[in-house]
Amino acid sequence: MKLDILVLSAHPDDAELGCSGTLLAAMAQGKKVGIVDLTRGELGSRGTPEIRAQEAAAAAKVLGLHARENLGLPDGFFRNEREHQLPIIGAVRRYQPDIVLLNAVHDRHPDHGRGSQLESDACFLAGLKMIETLGADGQPQEAWRPKQVYHFIQDRYIKPDFVVDITPHWAKKREAIAAFASQFNVGNDGQPHTYISSPEFWHFLEARAREMGHIIGVEFGEGFTAERALGVRDLSGLL
Repeated sequence: MKLDILVLSAHPDDAELGCSGTLLAAMAQGKKVGIVDLTRGELGSRGTPEIRAQEAAAAAKVLGLHARENLGLPDGFFRNEREHQLPIIGAVRRYQPDIVLLNAVHDRHPDHGRGSQLESDACFLAGLKMIETLGADGQPQEAWRPKQVYHFIQDRYIKPDFVVDITPHWAKKREAIAAFASQFNVGNDGQPHTYISSPEFWHFLEARAREMGHIIGVEFGEGFTAERALGVRDLSGLL
């Protein structure tokens, strides 16, 4: 299935937290959207890989994604090397997205910044025809390079190059994040308390979305950084 937008994210829930409002806005315009998670999040302090897989499927249903899959790379130990680039190259060629959204260029969690560079390099390498990958049918895949690559902003503040208005989709974004019930806003269930498991983390998420929205004069927004200069055909393309 060819997608208009593909998200490559280090962990299940990265995409929901960082750019799900933007995905919802795109789908409202008829775009086809999917997520490829690099790892199963098996090093997380809460939940299990099996539970997180179920939660990712539930979040995908909430969002109405056209595709979601998990590459099963080692959480915490993936590297920007051929062994881990090839599965991502295969995913980019499989979905042939025009736009790819990636992890933050740097962040509190080292997997995010490291994943960001791995994902970006794989997007470039996917366009080199001399790199051979096989599809699910065992046939060689065609080279494919996305037209645009952007990075969403995660825990640490990064000045955005542009902001997407997600105001109409804020409630659905919250619902998609809440599908990861093992991770967010949980009670006294005997599992370790984490940075993201308290109600206060939800306050941060809303504050960040409101801050981004405030930049462009709307209620809620999601910010992105670009790998190269952005251009518009005329000034009417600016909000």
